Amino acid sequence: MKNKNFDMLCFSSIDLSKPELVGKSVKTSVILNKLDGSEKEFFIKLKYEDDIKDEYLPLLRLAFCIPLLNYGLFSKKFKLDFPLSKSDIELLNELNQIFSRDIFVNKILRKRTNYILPEYLPNEENVKPEDANPKADIKPTKIYTDEIISDKMNKNSCGVLSSGGKESLLTYGILKEIGCNVYPLYINESGGHWRTAIPAYRYHKRKEPNTKRVWTNIDRFYNFMLDNLIFIRPDHRKVWADTYPIRLCIFPFYVFSLLPIYADNKIGNLLIGSEFDDLRSKPMYQGIVHYYGIYDQHQDYDILMNRWYEKRMPGLIQWSAVRNISGLIVERILLSRYLELVKNQRSCHSCHFEKNEIIPCGRCSKCMGILLFLLANHADPKIMNFKEKDIICFSNRVTPSNLRLDQDEKDQSFYLIGKKGNIPNIQPIEHVEKIHLKSDTCNLDLIPDNLRRKILNIIEQYTNGYCEVRGDKWISIKEVKI
Repeated sequence: MKNKNFDMLCFSSIDLSKPELVGKSVKTSVILNKLDGSEKEFFIKLKYEDDIKDEYLPLLRLAFCIPLLNYGLFSKKFKLDFPLSKSDIELLNELNQIFSRDIFVNKILRKRTNYILPEYLPNEENVKPEDANPKADIKPTKIYTDEIISDKMNKNSCGVLSSGGKESLLTYGILKEIGCNVYPLYINESGGHWRTAIPAYRYHKRKEPNTKRVWTNIDRFYNFMLDNLIFIRPDHRKVWADTYPIRLCIFPFYVFSLLPIYADNKIGNLLIGSEFDDLRSKPMYQGIVHYYGIYDQHQDYDILMNRWYEKRMPGLIQWSAVRNISGLIVERILLSRYLELVKNQRSCHSCHFEKNEIIPCGRCSKCMGILLFLLANHADPKIMNFKEKDIICFSNRVTPSNLRLDQDEKDQSFYLIGKKGNIPNIQPIEHVEKIHLKSDTCNLDLIPDNLRRKILNIIEQYTNGYCEVRGDKWISIKEVKI
C-alpha cells in the first residue's frame, strides 16, 4: 500500500566534521542521527598524488558536503562543523533544491528499480510540488565574506574529468590535437566503476605526463547510506540494477575533489564529457520541474558553477566540447580520428577482468548502447574487447527497454544498421547527424572563443551541417555565425 502523504524522513540531522588534512590525504566524519536516537558514523576519504595545501580546505569542505545533498529529502538538517562563504552556502542551497526535486521525481515517483519498500511509496494522486522540496536546512558554523581561493588561470590549459567513456576520451583527443595543455583527471571510486576507467587510465599514464588520479571511498559511503535509509529494502546489496537506487548528480563531488588540482596547476578550463540530450522543452512531472536525473550533465549545471567560479576561482570556466553532438557522432569521430583512444574505451556497468584485460559484459544498457553506435558506424566491436557472441546476439537482444538513449538517436542508429533481428525497419532521422544549436541546452557560446572554431573544424568533418529547434522540431539551417 502506498502512503497517502509523502514521508521518508530518516534522520534528525546528518553531521559533517571539519575535514582533516594530512599530507596527501583528507577525511571527514559523517554522523547520522537517526529518529530513534541512535547514531551511525562513516569516514569519507580522499587521497591525492601530491600534498594538498591548507588554503584549499574550502574546496574540500564543499566536496564533502555534496554527497549529503542526495539525502536532503530524508533529514531535517545538515549540521556542518565548519564555516562557508556566502557563495558557498548559496551554491549548496541551490543544489539541495535541484537534487531533491530530481530524486523525488526520478527515484521515487518514476522509479526504475525495486529498491524502495512499497509501503513508503507516495500515492501519486496526492503528490504536491512542494513534496519535492528538501527537508534539510544547511547549517555551517558561520557564513563569511567570499575570498578568492585561486586565480590567474591559464586559458589554454584544460582539465578533463576522465572515466574511460567515449565523451571524455573524445574531449581529450580533440583538445590535444588543437594544441591545448590537457590534464586527464581520474577519480578512483574504490568500487566497480573504476574497472571501466582502468584501460584509459593506463593508456594516459603511459602517454600523458599531466595524467592525475584521486582515490576516494565515496561508493562505499553511498552503500552505507542505503543501509541506513528506513525505506530501502534490507537486501539491497543483492539487487542488481544498472541505475542507482537513490543518488543522482555524482559529478559535483568529483568536480570539487579535483579543484585543488585545478588551483595548483592554474588550469583555466574544466571539461565534463556531457553529451547531447534531446530536451526540446523543460521536463515536468506532477508540476515538478526536473532534469531526468542528469542535471550534472546539463548546461544549467555548468552555468551555475561558472557563477561560483567567478567569486571563488576567477578565470576558471566549466563547459563541454561534445554537448552539441549525439553519441553516434561522438563514437564516429573517435573511430575515425583517435583509434588509440577508442581501443581503451569501456562503457559498461559490469566490466570484469580476463587475463589482465578489462572485458565489457555485453548485455547491460551501457553495452547495448555502445554496440548500437559501433555497428551503426560499421566498426568491429572487438576493438573494445566485446566478445564475438555478444556481437552476434546484439540484433536479437536489443529492445527499447535496454537502450537508454534519446528516441531519435536510437532510430537513426537502427536505420544505419538496417533491418535485422529485433532492429526495426525505420526512416532516417537527419538531425542526429548534425550539430545542434539551442541556447538553453547546447549553446556554442559556452565554448571559449579561443577554442570554439578549432573544435568545430574537427566536428564539422563528421556531421551533416547544423540544426536548431523551431517549434518542437529540429530544422536544418544553412548560415551559422560562430
